[in-house]
Amino acid sequence: MYKIAAFLLCLLLPLLWPEQARAQGAQPDTAAQKQARKPEEKQPERAARVQLSVKASDKEGAQVLRQYNFRQALPDSAEAVKEVRALVYRLQQDAYLLASADSLYFGPDTLHVKLHIGQPFAWAQLRNGNLGEGILMEAGFREKFYHNVPFRPAEFVKLQQRLLNYAERNGYPFAQVWLDSVSIEGNKVSATLMVEKAFAVTYDTLEIVGKSRTQPKFLMRYLQLLPGQLYNQDQINASERMLTQLPYIKSTQPAQVRFTSDKAKVYYFLEDRQANQIDGVVGFLPDPNREGKLLITGEANLNIRNIRGSGKQLGLQWRRVSAGSVVLNGEYLHPNFLGSPFEVGTKFSLLKQDSTFITVQPRLQVGYYTLKYGKFSLFTEWRNSRLLSEVSPQRLQQLDLADAQTTTYGLNYLWNNLDDFYFPRRGRLLELQFAAGTKKLLRSAELEKSFYDTLDMKTSQLSLSLRLENFLRLSKNSSLLTRLRGEAILNDQIFLNDMYRLGGLSSIRGFDDYFFYASSYAVGTLEYRLFTDSDSYALLFYDQGYYRRDLEQSSNEDYPFGVGAGISFSTGAGIFQLVYSLGQSTQQPLSFKYSKIHFGITSKF
Repeated sequence: MYKIAAFLLCLLLPLLWPEQARAQGAQPDTAAQKQARKPEEKQPERAARVQLSVKASDKEGAQVLRQYNFRQALPDSAEAVKEVRALVYRLQQDAYLLASADSLYFGPDTLHVKLHIGQPFAWAQLRNGNLGEGILMEAGFREKFYHNVPFRPAEFVKLQQRLLNYAERNGYPFAQVWLDSVSIEGNKVSATLMVEKAFAVTYDTLEIVGKSRTQPKFLMRYLQLLPGQLYNQDQINASERMLTQLPYIKSTQPAQVRFTSDKAKVYYFLEDRQANQIDGVVGFLPDPNREGKLLITGEANLNIRNIRGSGKQLGLQWRRVSAGSVVLNGEYLHPNFLGSPFEVGTKFSLLKQDSTFITVQPRLQVGYYTLKYGKFSLFTEWRNSRLLSEVSPQRLQQLDLADAQTTTYGLNYLWNNLDDFYFPRRGRLLELQFAAGTKKLLRSAELEKSFYDTLDMKTSQLSLSLRLENFLRLSKNSSLLTRLRGEAILNDQIFLNDMYRLGGLSSIRGFDDYFFYASSYAVGTLEYRLFTDSDSYALLFYDQGYYRRDLEQSSNEDYPFGVGAGISFSTGAGIFQLVYSLGQSTQQPLSFKYSKIHFGITSKF
């Protein structure tokens, strides 16, 4: 009975000593020891350093004690007592379940401790009582793992927690795990592992508390908390993270779950954010066609989010990147399509490059949100690039241009745990994309037939892209952004109007928008942000790029970079942004003559 009681006490209360040590038969203290300990009980902490002297009560214990490191010089008596407590706890966690401090008394500047260590306990066997195969596999429990191995309480607690976690993920939040038929012979422990699942719990309804027009029906499907579905604690935890990815709502406090009989009702405390967006940016660039003149470029955006509380989104973007060159982008997202957990979306982009060519690129995609920040999307994309009639056949051959149609199918994965959608200060974002398809050349009536004799009219094409962002919070009001972006087209026959476009505020700052043509590129960014408010900050940045341009007529590579500073702050009309930048490449020297200024205002409603 004594050893069983000691065993249970070591499992439940391993730190309750020295009262337990004295209860285990420690010898009465002498008058001198009591007198030495009396100041420790009544006087405040000593200012002088305290030397810790620890000895084991037997030879075997002394050998065990040599394997443990502990601080011997401590600033005061309280720290010395804590160090002894920590040492005893480590011994108990290493299977010496009966380890305790038999005596403890102070000398002039030394705390003397005598430890009882005892024999290490071991599992004779831990039998499976009523665990099914599914829970055994999930918890990683096998009887052979608990045969003649040291009995470490922490390892058993981990096993117990794994079993409880499995039960909570599978509809049994009130499950219990315990040891039955416990017996101790010598220092060998035998027991039977038992689980009581209690009753199964299913989701009832989802309630939104707060001033939010978001529909519970949409949120229920987005978070995948469907009525009648088995309760899953991991799903509840993940739902808090999934809410941070929605730019139009914010949580005011953690979610609450209320159980009624065998039903669980989940409450979310939400408020709407001003997420609908109208903004514009104006840029002033040197006009390459007129010496000493400025070229005015611009951008306008419209984003309507959470339409009628259903999570639907509509976005439009227009950009004038240079004289005669225009970009138009559009996007529509429809979550929970036909009541399913899938999100259906469509995108559209148009690029008109002065009087040279025009490219239209529609895209259709189906996305699915996972419980761990992620989103998978399958998509198909059609790209149609046509040359404009103003281009002469001779110039087409010089510029490596051609009419082409490309059809691709691909997979996109987005992982995001940023702490804020608009103004993140910590967290990471990762986006990967892979696409494969075919490209067909279209014959132009203005080109001679001999132009196509050396070309393959149908080729296979692959494309890869990567976006990685990390926000590191340096202090309460500052953070450091490190970002890497890159894309590559893999095709033996690439034309100028197939290529990616780099330069400008959204890629390499310090250059004109769409200044570079690239068949593959990578851009690294280092940006320091000093926040003056939750939605206002000043920034310093450095962009380092690399690109290749592989054409049949010519091929080159370069390492352009851009540096600069900017501010972003909130006003009554919206968020004002101003960025000043300089850039250098083989085509542009680092000079204030080629500096770029971008400013604009973002209005949210």
